[in-house]
Amino acid sequence: MEYLTFAPAKGRLATKTLSILESIGITCEEMKDKDSRKLIFVNEEQKLKFFLAKATDVPTYVEYGAADIGVVGRDTILEEDKKIYEVLDLDIGKCRMCVAGPESAKALLESGQMIRVATKYPKIAKDYFFNKKHQTVEIIKLNGSIELAPIVGLSEVIVDIVETGTTLKENGLSVLEEIYPLSARMVVNQVSMKMEHERIAAIIEKLRNRQ
Repeated sequence: MEYLTFAPAKGRLATKTLSILESIGITCEEMKDKDSRKLIFVNEEQKLKFFLAKATDVPTYVEYGAADIGVVGRDTILEEDKKIYEVLDLDIGKCRMCVAGPESAKALLESGQMIRVATKYPKIAKDYFFNKKHQTVEIIKLNGSIELAPIVGLSEVIVDIVETGTTLKENGLSVLEEIYPLSARMVVNQVSMKMEHERIAAIIEKLRNRQ
């Protein structure tokens, strides 16, 4: 039997993912060792391998078959746009992709005039403004604290993930438009889905029933 390789996104999501997998009998004791410097963890009995990857890299590992199965936020799946199957909403890591800014920017959004939008998600922002709102915007890609952009006058609004909205509020910003809800999804390599269909389908089924 071949190994099935899982690649959950690092951080809080990985912890939640491993706990969900454990609830359906998929375990990896090696990963519980906090001092381990290993990059790849193995469960020989179940013929499973695990490695933690940066969220933005998970779709790439899955597309190229370095991982059969990945778990990552829907925002990353949409932004990275890789050839992978999105098979299940795990109902964890819930948040929203939103357009946010000062209240004064509301009028600019409604009038459809040219504005600047700062974001870590240029593809998602472009799709929303160009294809859904049909509004011409200049998109500025940033990697750090996006909330800073409208405060210092770099942009009128931002497109970013909003969980509680506290950071926005503390900086005099608010959600002006919601683009869509987000959560963690399970993604599968297209070849693996064919070659290991039975095993992968069984995992999906167990996870579905858990919900």
